[in-house]
Amino acid sequence: MKFTYPAVISKTDRGYKATFPDLECCEAEADTVEDTVEKANEAACNWIELELSEEDGQLPPVTDVRDLELKEGELVRNICVNIRFTDGWDE
Repeated sequence: MKFTYPAVISKTDRGYKATFPDLECCEAEADTVEDTVEKANEAACNWIELELSEEDGQLPPVTDVRDLELKEGELVRNICVNIRFTDGWDE
């Protein structure tokens, strides 16, 4: 199953940081934008898998990128996560 959430990427003193407006406390940091996107993908995958493993796990709705209020220099990248369910899920 495919899940796509926007990540806001901003420059920091040590590189770049990605935060997800829809995924509470889901963040990633790296030296380059490319590495930050890669780590954001991994962080989102872990977040979604954990949420769906809970008994009443529910994913939040996806914010429309046009509704995000960005600060100067911030970028938005849609992070797409593919998760293969094996127990009790039909794809």
